[in-house]
Amino acid sequence: MKITLFTLGTRGDVQPFAILGEALSQRGHTVTLCTAKNFRGLVESHNINFHPVNIDSEDMINSKHGQQIMKVNLFHLKKNLNQFVYPVIKASLNEFYKLAQESDLIIYRTKTLADVFLKQLDCRAIRAAVVPAMQETTAFLNPIMSGLKLPSFLNRLSYKFNDLRFMFFKKPINQFRDQHGLSDDVSETQDIPGIYGISSHFLSRPEDWASHQHLTGFWFSSKKSILDPELEKFINKGSQPLLITFSSMHVEKELSNLILKCINQFNERFIIIKGWGEWDIEDSEKVKVIDSAPFDALFPKVKAIIHHGGIGTTAECLRAGKPMFICPPVYPFGDQFFWGDLAYKQGVGIKPVPLSRLTEKKFMKGIKQLIMDDRIYRNSELLSLKINAEKGVEKAVQIIEKILKTYIFQRSA
Repeated sequence: MKITLFTLGTRGDVQPFAILGEALSQRGHTVTLCTAKNFRGLVESHNINFHPVNIDSEDMINSKHGQQIMKVNLFHLKKNLNQFVYPVIKASLNEFYKLAQESDLIIYRTKTLADVFLKQLDCRAIRAAVVPAMQETTAFLNPIMSGLKLPSFLNRLSYKFNDLRFMFFKKPINQFRDQHGLSDDVSETQDIPGIYGISSHFLSRPEDWASHQHLTGFWFSSKKSILDPELEKFINKGSQPLLITFSSMHVEKELSNLILKCINQFNERFIIIKGWGEWDIEDSEKVKVIDSAPFDALFPKVKAIIHHGGIGTTAECLRAGKPMFICPPVYPFGDQFFWGDLAYKQGVGIKPVPLSRLTEKKFMKGIKQLIMDDRIYRNSELLSLKINAEKGVEKAVQIIEKILKTYIFQRSA
């Protein structure tokens, strides 16, 4: 069958789809992943077809306008809509729609806005995500609003927030519909089958979810990575280092001062993955600064991890059995605080502190807890055993193929 996957965002938004696509390809399906053009290498390394959307998400996020939007400032978002956001929506929707018409099945992330054309097509659709932000539940607040202190009786209502995307992006959506002669009928996304690359050992499946919404387990690649010899050498010449990574998140230089004070106060070694951050720290006997490293190979060799709270990084911490200290750069909106709070409640991390509220005192206290709390190390190791016993990608593929078989039977009847 011809299966097309749609996603947009940072590496953490693309890699799970590439992993899932590779697994589907190994089952004999013809798989294409459509996303921003800067992810060609990542997608093709998973041996599936790549179809680019003519945008560079890395350049976008690192730009002045992108940084304003990432801070979830509604004033800046509105200001940049015409010049920065609308063209991206129009370009991506056109590519997604073109490919969807040629596919037997599309698997899409809701950020792509593919919902706007689903009822116009004779193909099956599955909503896929690594953040449970679309399916309504009373079990927890919408994860993209997790930093807001709202009473639990508003949990289900908080998912109506998702409908704002159709209002906020009404102009490019209507232009797209007019261009292709489509109606303004948007599918009820609650009725679309959903698969979530999340472990039920970490996040319990809500009891009020419909049966066609699935937690499959995390989507990890079966490939084994190796570390750079210089990094391996640094790790082996002393005690296990702490790791700091904020992945694709922009980090201000001021955080470097906190790290340096922490290094001076604690008898610990550190590895810093620069990512897209502005780090003003040089290598020393206690510090190794690197551009990037494969998480699956690095995380098992460090003591604990300080990170931004993306679910991809969180999942790798859980798989490696390493405690975490999450400092979300995006707050109070965004899912980063949701995962940090969940890690804390599950006893595998310390209480999260948003980066905007991270003082020297809070950072030192957090690192001290991360180093000295034996309980979170035991809990992390126990949860790791459960996570590693799962086969999340295989389960996701089984669900997808079952949906495909049902669709084929209905269409031939």
